[in-house]
Amino acid sequence: MTNPEGIRIHPAVDHGVKPGTPSFSGGVLCCHCAADPVKVRIGAQTSHNHVCGCSKCWKPDGAIFSHVAVVSRNAVEILQNGDRLEIVDGNAAIQRYRCCGCGVHMFGRIENKDHPFYGLDFVHTELSDAEGWSAPEFAAYVSSVIECGVDPSRMDGIRSRLRELGLEPYDVLSPALMDAIATHAAKRSGALPA
Repeated sequence: MTNPEGIRIHPAVDHGVKPGTPSFSGGVLCCHCAADPVKVRIGAQTSHNHVCGCSKCWKPDGAIFSHVAVVSRNAVEILQNGDRLEIVDGNAAIQRYRCCGCGVHMFGRIENKDHPFYGLDFVHTELSDAEGWSAPEFAAYVSSVIECGVDPSRMDGIRSRLRELGLEPYDVLSPALMDAIATHAAKRSGALPA
C-alpha cells in the first residue's frame, strides 16, 4: 500500500487492516499507566469495529482517528483499579470511562434505555495484546477531524487513504448502523411494528 502523503490514520490500521478471527472470544484491555494499570476484560468478540473521527473519542498521540468497536455490555468486566475510572462527560450520550492517571478511555457505556445502542459498550481493542479482534470495517464521522484541528485541505488525502485501507469514509456512521438507528426510531414512533 502506498501512502505518499504519510497520512497516519491510527497505528492499528496504518500498515493495513488485520483480519479478525471468527472464533476469537475476547481479551483484556489495559490503560497506559506504567504501574497498577486499569484492566478491563472483554469476554466476547467485538462488532462494528471502525475508526472514528469524532471529537469525543480518545485517540492515541499522533493519530487522526480513534479505533473503536462495540460489544454487549454484559461482556465488559472491570478487573483491576476500577476506582481510577472517571466519566469524561456526564452529559454525553456515551458515558466514556477513562483512567484518571493516564487519560486513556477504557470503554463507553450508554445508560439511556431508549437509545438505539443501549446494551452495547464501545471499546478500544488496541488496548489489548490479544490477537483476533474483529477487523475495522469503515470510518465514521470523517469530517469531524476538522473540528479536532485537521486542516480541511487534507481531507481529500485522508479520504483516499481510508479507501486505500478498505475503510469506506462516512460523515456519520455506516449505512447498517444508520439503518439500525432509523429502525429503532420507527418502532418507537409506531411507523413500524415493535
